[in-house]
Amino acid sequence: MAVIGLVLLVSTGACLPGLALVIASNSPFDHAFAAQHGADVTAVIDPSRTNPAQLAATARLPQVSAAAGPFAETTVTTELAPAPQTPGGEPLGPLTLAGRSSPGGPVDDVTLQSGHWAQQPGQIVLSSTGLAPGVTDGTRLIATGLPGKPMLTIVGIATSVTGSANGWVVPGEISVLQAPGSPGSEEMLYRFRDAANAAAASADVAAVTAALPAGAVRAAQSYLSAKAQETSNAASFAPFLVAFGVLGLMMSVLIVANVISGAVVTGYRRIGILKSIGFTPGQVSAAYVFQAMIPAAAGCIAGAVLGHLLAAVLLGKTASVYGVGTLGVPLWADAAVPLAMWCLTGIAALVPAVRAGRLSAVQAMAGGHAPRVGRGYAAHRLLGRLPLPRPVTIGLAAPSSRPARTAVTLAAVLFGATAVIFAAGLGSSLSHVVSGLSLTSTEQVQIQVPPPGSTNVVMRQGHAQSSESVSAALAAQPGTLHYAAESSEQASVPGLSQRVSVTAFTGDAAWTGYSMLAGDWYTGPGQAVVPAYFLEQTGTTVGDTVVIVFNGRQIPVRIVGEDFDTGLVMITDSRTLARAAHPLPPSWYYAELRPGTSTSAYVQALSTALGPAYQVSTNNDTRGLPVVIGLISILTLLLAIVAGLGVLNTVVLQTRERTRDLGVFKAIGMTPRQVIAMVVCSVAVTGLAAGVVAVPVGVALHQYVLPRMAAAAGTELPASFLNVYRAPELAILALSGVVIAVIGALLPAGWAARTSTASALHAE
Repeated sequence: MAVIGLVLLVSTGACLPGLALVIASNSPFDHAFAAQHGADVTAVIDPSRTNPAQLAATARLPQVSAAAGPFAETTVTTELAPAPQTPGGEPLGPLTLAGRSSPGGPVDDVTLQSGHWAQQPGQIVLSSTGLAPGVTDGTRLIATGLPGKPMLTIVGIATSVTGSANGWVVPGEISVLQAPGSPGSEEMLYRFRDAANAAAASADVAAVTAALPAGAVRAAQSYLSAKAQETSNAASFAPFLVAFGVLGLMMSVLIVANVISGAVVTGYRRIGILKSIGFTPGQVSAAYVFQAMIPAAAGCIAGAVLGHLLAAVLLGKTASVYGVGTLGVPLWADAAVPLAMWCLTGIAALVPAVRAGRLSAVQAMAGGHAPRVGRGYAAHRLLGRLPLPRPVTIGLAAPSSRPARTAVTLAAVLFGATAVIFAAGLGSSLSHVVSGLSLTSTEQVQIQVPPPGSTNVVMRQGHAQSSESVSAALAAQPGTLHYAAESSEQASVPGLSQRVSVTAFTGDAAWTGYSMLAGDWYTGPGQAVVPAYFLEQTGTTVGDTVVIVFNGRQIPVRIVGEDFDTGLVMITDSRTLARAAHPLPPSWYYAELRPGTSTSAYVQALSTALGPAYQVSTNNDTRGLPVVIGLISILTLLLAIVAGLGVLNTVVLQTRERTRDLGVFKAIGMTPRQVIAMVVCSVAVTGLAAGVVAVPVGVALHQYVLPRMAAAAGTELPASFLNVYRAPELAILALSGVVIAVIGALLPAGWAARTSTASALHAE
């Protein structure tokens, strides 16, 4: 009965997170938006053209269901302050900060992920969206564009589901962080009765704009753009989360059915005794079913508590991956999973109990003693001829005595081993994906160039600041292998509502390492490479010519290659855009280092050569990979534990059935170590078979899920990102089934080894 409670505890604890992952992957933005009272529209207000009373009146418009604000806001340029745990001087770019006294409110509940809310001047809560690596609670920021360069200390990391700001400070801090002479700004957050589509949202914004003085509404951002971005992000990760969730659900159901039916079968002898003293078939079956249901109820309740806590951890990581703030376990799932597991226990116990209740007392008592006569003897005789120790051959032949139970155990280990193999390939592929998107292996060092006219572009410490000086400084560094300048521009394509992000390189950029899916890298002006999403949106293919509009002029561009990237982007030579503008000012420089060059020393030397106007940093963009890998590791470990529990159940039933045989073995001299070896060998072959079968299953699951993740993100994957399994690695991964089986068998093997000979013989 203790095993039943333990199995139901772990199975319920695994099933609830699995179901929660499946639920969370279904429209996660919508769930988070409703739970956090997301803003349908974020309006930027000019406070010089309106007053608080007029803004408050907009909350009473018929279209408005809730409003919050006004919150004073400003935009500051920041960089990391020198600290032991972070490199100094790394730019974070411009941050839009809002002054809020608390994270809650009728609209846009900001969700704290760590730390606490800003309580005094000098403190800031930073948005987790786009958070730079190494930035945590306690990290200090310098507002570089303000007199005196005020310091801000990060006291919390939070998320706004609609991205209302990049950070939050106490309301009085906004005036300190506002550049002298710059106009003030406020934001109002609105929820409307109908904002389901762009037309409805536009009508709502028009109503608010009309209710305020002319020019009071500077800009308005609908939640639909944030939803489109986050939905695309969530869709790319949903396939692998659903795969893990379904594996967990299937394993839990399988193991519960196996353990309960096995427990009833081993209780046939007790059922026979009850029948011999006058119990009817219905009474003995009901008695045994309810006897199994009591520990099952305790296990289900405890498992629901454990599962809820575990699901909260997993959903926290999942929300970070999806970028939607928080995700929670629905109340109906908290109740439905333990109830379903308890009902499953009753069904699994009822079927064999009813079958046993129909047997005679003698048949029931004999059926609970051991497997049917003759079953497995051929395997014992065959294996006994091998030159192996007798305890080993006895253990290897044990699965043949209960083929149905062995098959269920093999399936449980198969699921666990499949999860391990799938996770190994998924982790490797995602590492390639992140490296391919961030180009960390080629663009190892990046230099951010201040925009023309910036107060940073001046003569400082004797350093002339110009594009030529950056190129000269890069060429002078002995560790420089390649370098190129990049200009980031926006263009449009006739017929598309979205603008195209154009990356224009000056000089040879073929070394930058973009993975090509089709065609070739551009070789001159008028040529470009684009991702699959661009081709899909424009209805073009490699070799076609597309017209882009830049700076008011139409520029024909021939698509010569398809690269691995996401979004509506284009990569071309800077001379392509120079036809419609003066020479483009670079916004970034990238450098690839010679082998053996110290990245930190190179960054320090280049920073010294360029001076403080240019921000030199290491390209360490991981794009959330640590969070995803951590989530994969937790899910894999969970499934491996559940699979190991299925093995434990099988071994417990086997040792219970063979208790008298075990006593005989001990009586004729079998040592405790030999007992452990016999018990472990009884599942080792099953584990090996499951591991071998799991190899093609896990690889097939990997090959099925990864392309769907890429398709959801609007791209395709290079073959090298999918072909991550190698023969030696697969051979090692095939042993995962053996590892799961052996670990699951060790505990009951220890119990069997400690059982005394007299106790085992008296068990009859």
